[in-house]
Amino acid sequence: MTHYSINRYQLIHFCWQHIWLLISLYIMTLGVALCVRSNLGSSVISSIPMAFALAGQDGLTFQLSIGGYTNIMNIVLVTLQIIVLRRNFELVQLLQLVIGFIFGALIDLNMIITSYFDYSLLWQQITAQFIGCSVMAFGIAMEVRCGSVTMPGEGIQVAFARVTGLPFPKMKIIIDTVLVILAVASCYYFWGVWQWNIIGPGTLFAMIYVGFCVKLLSKHLGWFDKILAYSPGFRRYLFGLARLIYSGFNRNSK
Repeated sequence: MTHYSINRYQLIHFCWQHIWLLISLYIMTLGVALCVRSNLGSSVISSIPMAFALAGQDGLTFQLSIGGYTNIMNIVLVTLQIIVLRRNFELVQLLQLVIGFIFGALIDLNMIITSYFDYSLLWQQITAQFIGCSVMAFGIAMEVRCGSVTMPGEGIQVAFARVTGLPFPKMKIIIDTVLVILAVASCYYFWGVWQWNIIGPGTLFAMIYVGFCVKLLSKHLGWFDKILAYSPGFRRYLFGLARLIYSGFNRNSK
């Protein structure tokens, strides 16, 4: 009886946790989309997908959305983790691909939503960049609090930190720098010139401001911890759902 109660609670916590994970991913991708729309430089994680997506629009490569190329990049990042960690790679981390796919789909959704706003004037672009970075930082702070599987972009940083022994903050700077360099190299490969709307002052601002903002916001998310820990109405509903599933499973197994 006790064993059943523990499993039931774990199911409820898992469902509730991942609903809020999806909400945090949506908030993150809304910030990413606003940074892209600013034309002052995308966020680091979307710089390479943005370069390839724009190149696809110009007929220079396969025509996929930013979310589509984000999915491809996430597959590459998870594959690199497997190569680097080898036997130390935990199979549960393959769920990064699921989270990464949702992340890519939400980027495309928010790119559609943010397309209805005007970004023609410089003050509008600066505003979009600032709001985008702030919203993205808030989403990241929530995502970390959810304590689920990491994003592929974070997973590759953790993997290299474990192998090299370097502190995670230093490895994050190194990986982010490599991604920016690859995005710049993509610009020169496709167009022969630096594309400031892909890698621009907004990208540098995002690299500095988002990390600072995440640290600041993380100190004031006690209210979010309480939401993750308990939700009375939803909990009662899931208890009933878990009991129904458990009863049905027992009937079918007899």
